[in-house]
This record gives sequence, C-alpha cells and structure tokens, in this order.
Amino acid sequence: MNEELRKQLLAFREDRNWGQFHNPKDLAISLSLEASELLENFQWKSSEETVAAKGQELADELADVLIYAFFLAEALDLNFEDIIRDKMKKNAAKYPVDKSFGTMTKYTEL
Repeated sequence: MNEELRKQLLAFREDRNWGQFHNPKDLAISLSLEASELLENFQWKSSEETVAAKGQELADELADVLIYAFFLAEALDLNFEDIIRDKMKKNAAKYPVDKSFGTMTKYTEL
C-alpha cells in the first residue's frame, strides 16, 4: 500500500481515538457489515442496473470495505501487499491457467 495513504488512514483513526475499538474481532465484524452494505446495493437489481444507478454508493461502500481490511491487517501485524501477493501465488497454484481458463469451476473439481 502506498505509504502516504497508509499514514493518512492511521492518522484519521488516531485523530479520533478510534484505535481503542479496532481489535481483530470488531474489525472483522465491521468488515463483514460493510461488505453487506456493498451487497445491499445490488439487491433486487441486475448488476448493470446497479452499476449505472449507484456508482458513487458502490465506490463509497467498497472504500469502507478496503479501509476495514487495511485496519484488520494492521491489527494482525500483516503487511497488506505481502498477504495479497502470497494469496495470489496460492491461487495461481490452485487455478492453473490450462485448467481454469474461462471456467468458474472450483479448484477441487478442476
């Protein structure tokens, strides 16, 4: 993650003394709740309808999800970029291109 953005997020939290509330359990709960708020935008509509009508709301909710994910990584002392890179390596092994290209089949069934 860009170091300037990282510092801004941490300063925003520190300025409000919210770090005291940011334990792993509560951050995981908040992350799930924000993901649900993102999902709620799609309820009863097609993807196309939602994207066309609720672009800013989607961006705001996705930002909330990403911010909570960042704070959870910080609380767990995990480097945001490193854990993503590590997971991508695992995904590449589970989903080799020659077996997974163009299919949504789960890796256990490839």
